[in-house]
Amino acid sequence: MTATTKTLSVLRRCTVAPASDAAEQRLPLTYFDMLWLYFHPIERLFFYKHPCSAADLTETIAPHLLSSLSQTLRHYLPLAGNLFHPLDSGMPDLRYFSGDLVAVTFAESNGDPADFDYLSGNQPREADDFHLFVPKLPESVTDSESGCRKFPLLAIQVTHFPEIGIVIGVTNHHVAGDASSIVGFLKAWSSTAKLGGEAEFAPPFYDRSVLKDPTGRREIYWNQMQSLKFGESKPGGILPTNKVRATFILQKTDIEKLKKVVMEREPDSNSIHISSFTVTIAYFWSCVDRSTAEAGEEEIGDEDAEFFGFAVDARSRTDPPQPAAYFGNCVGFVVAESRHGVIRGEEGFQAAAKVVGEVIRDKVNKKGELLSDADEWLVKFAPVLRSRAFGVAGSPKFDVYGVDFGWGKAVKYEAVSIDGDPNLSLSLCRSRDFERGLELGISMSKRAVDAFATAFYHGLKAL
Repeated sequence: MTATTKTLSVLRRCTVAPASDAAEQRLPLTYFDMLWLYFHPIERLFFYKHPCSAADLTETIAPHLLSSLSQTLRHYLPLAGNLFHPLDSGMPDLRYFSGDLVAVTFAESNGDPADFDYLSGNQPREADDFHLFVPKLPESVTDSESGCRKFPLLAIQVTHFPEIGIVIGVTNHHVAGDASSIVGFLKAWSSTAKLGGEAEFAPPFYDRSVLKDPTGRREIYWNQMQSLKFGESKPGGILPTNKVRATFILQKTDIEKLKKVVMEREPDSNSIHISSFTVTIAYFWSCVDRSTAEAGEEEIGDEDAEFFGFAVDARSRTDPPQPAAYFGNCVGFVVAESRHGVIRGEEGFQAAAKVVGEVIRDKVNKKGELLSDADEWLVKFAPVLRSRAFGVAGSPKFDVYGVDFGWGKAVKYEAVSIDGDPNLSLSLCRSRDFERGLELGISMSKRAVDAFATAFYHGLKAL
């Protein structure tokens, strides 16, 4: 594993205003948004092979990216705005005012040209090396006129690797929107950059009045969240991470073999939900647990409870359903539970697939069930986060490699913010190179990554 030269030169710091004459837009936080008030920023990197000179970047590429971003923000005004958090006990909301701006940084890597290929590979890489290319959200400020603390929602960094490529880094406050919303914005921006006025995308839907809240979840969550001091959320980019990042691929044939193993044990296809997501999550879970001893985690007992939680898009599961283009947070939460000894056992993969498949069957696929216990989510899931728990960032539904600025598909996507997750999180997206394949990104200690890799590849060979 080769460390990169950890320096870059900032070429330009600028701000971008939406190409809009809108004077103001305010969005109340829904109960879905409220859950993410104190979550760490979400950080994404897209690596593009696009050989160009510094002059190309500053004279052609940068102006085009800024112009297309301005045009796109015209449809995504909240991202140019701020989270307004009252200094008293008032409820926060999102506000855009004419004159609000998005911070954009252009930089150039001073490292070895081979750094680009190193960073955009799948092999184990030092997690700290990626944070140089991740933009930081601007500092919050106190707005005396409104009596609020203002928190910016979006920052962008474009890093040039001379004659090799470009890295687009995007950081957003989670309260602004879930992955569906932010990936939608990125695709709109990249399409506008690539196609100009010919770009077509579904305009975001902002009407919060259609999201019903008959039990007052918004107030319930806010009352519970006020016990936390705003600003105590763990910021992104804390270094050193003491972690290593690596990417693993499950091809279509691997996924079909994993499904076959589960179906042989569960011949009734209606007994549990068997999908690519089910078996991928289960296989990751079992590989992590099978490798705990080699990873140096011998203290975990066989009877210790384990939880695997994941978010589910709730747009089609609210009453009434929300449009697919609804912008904001709209995800529900489900958790599968087992014991360490079961998941690390000889049939741990099948056991993991069973509990994951059951919770999808009972909580996700049954109408009305996903949100049936939403009043209690904070109380119910807080203890889970203090246990041995795993999570997922991303989804097979998101084609992040479809974010094309006109330079072709990204050669690599990295969900950098999983470095800061309090529990072990897996990043998941469609494979760039293999149809119906999936990419699994992990961030762990070097010893744990090596142990996981052994279990992962050994398990696939055994299939």
